[in-house]
Amino acid sequence: YDVGHTPLPPYIHETLEDPERYQTIYSRPEGSAAAPTAGLHFTPDMLIGLRDQGVLMEYLTLHVGLDTFKPVEVEDITQHPIHSEWATISSSAARRINDAKLAGGRIIAVGTTSARALETGALRSAGIAGSLRNASRLEAGICPWRPVQAFEEEVDLYIYPGFHFRAVDVMLTNFHLPKSSLLMMISAYAGQDLIKRAYQEAIEQKYRFYSFGDAMLIL
Repeated sequence: YDVGHTPLPPYIHETLEDPERYQTIYSRPEGSAAAPTAGLHFTPDMLIGLRDQGVLMEYLTLHVGLDTFKPVEVEDITQHPIHSEWATISSSAARRINDAKLAGGRIIAVGTTSARALETGALRSAGIAGSLRNASRLEAGICPWRPVQAFEEEVDLYIYPGFHFRAVDVMLTNFHLPKSSLLMMISAYAGQDLIKRAYQEAIEQKYRFYSFGDAMLIL
């Protein structure tokens, strides 16, 4: 860009010598205010290796917003004003994701923003319209598994413990800030006790946290 600078998380106080370090290798359209940081772990050679092992890859468009770093400041987490972010799942990507699921494959979300988009697509295919801020209150039996529906919209799905995941089977994610909606999302996915144990292990083993830190694969 000729004007401005790369937006960085509030806990990074130094200027990046190479702004490309804060881009995934597969980033395309402009518009995101932050990197989907789980994707920063991948290199071209890693993607080739995964494809050689039979891993199929589909790409979503995620315009991550700066409010992704906003802490939860209310006692009742259900009252947190969750942020919205623009996301797109193309019809071709949705079709291939659903075909893989129906063939017995597992859907691996790279990052919480990808997971949020995939779960939005699943809820849309169940006919749930409008805001998804209260989707964590839906009964699991409403749609135990749903195909992912293509969409292009502002995603305001709020995932916290109690949410039933309908699309995502495996999640790759970084170690997140305390009191963040992202930490609540992975706690909803893996269970609070397991996440607490994983974070304690990460602290003891001196893992790196946050955007440029280590990642965990939640199976």
